[in-house]
Amino acid sequence: MLDDVRRVLSSVVSIPVTPFDGLGRIDEPAYAAVVSRMVAAGITAVTPNGNTGEFYSLSTAELNRVVALALESAGEARVIAGVGHDTGSAVRLATEAAKLGAHAVMVHQPVHPYQSEEGWVDYHRAVAEAVPGLGVVCYLRSPLITPGTVRALVDACPNVVGVKYALPDPVRFAEMTVEVPEVTWVCGLAESWAPFYWMGGARGFTSGLVAIVPELSLELHGLLQAGDTGGAMRLWQRLKPIEDLRARRGNANNVSVLKEALAQLGLCRRDVRPPISVLPDGERDEVTAVLRSLRLPVGAA
Repeated sequence: MLDDVRRVLSSVVSIPVTPFDGLGRIDEPAYAAVVSRMVAAGITAVTPNGNTGEFYSLSTAELNRVVALALESAGEARVIAGVGHDTGSAVRLATEAAKLGAHAVMVHQPVHPYQSEEGWVDYHRAVAEAVPGLGVVCYLRSPLITPGTVRALVDACPNVVGVKYALPDPVRFAEMTVEVPEVTWVCGLAESWAPFYWMGGARGFTSGLVAIVPELSLELHGLLQAGDTGGAMRLWQRLKPIEDLRARRGNANNVSVLKEALAQLGLCRRDVRPPISVLPDGERDEVTAVLRSLRLPVGAA
């Protein structure tokens, strides 16, 4: 099981959105359609309840339901359930994910104004020890965490098999991969940064964009694997406009752009939950233009 999780982390790790219906509830058929479409295209790793899935806007019951929906829709793909909040909640979510049949958990960076390196290790260790049969992936977003911190966790918990590195610092990332080579290192900053982290040791990257154009995300990964730097950078240039739009206003558009694109493709509603907001009309038009540039069939939404 753990080697299998390591294998799929060396790929495009999808972070699907969580669609909502007109009453604000999880749109289960739409969620299934979004996940099934990615898996049909060749995606082998699905991460329900990531940030792109609006993890912090979902109730505990909804978080567990999304994991179940992902497992029902993912076919042969491996499901890596997002868990987090306080330590007890993270442990309970991980334990429930294990009961539901998830293959691994991805532990969100602890949200706390005061945290130490030792506390970071203790937080992740509590989750890892609660689900010894599951692979555990750390979501590293804090510059406080050093290679030695990750080393301490990996030495204590053999089921910690991967790190999703989401800091825009490829030099520090390369230092991390050299110091802790046992885990699979994943570029957590998606297609925009994937080519630059590849040289530092990332063999996979996370993606929300994959819900829109799974074939292109997989193509980028294939070009990087083949060592075709020129081809990878040409594709990177094609994908950059929509990723730039998602990053606008300090990433406020991250989820809204994806849901707008999926709405225009007829796959789900554009609705999001506060503190996220839907795109204004002008940016909706920008999404339309990008989709047309990617030769996607834009419909009325």
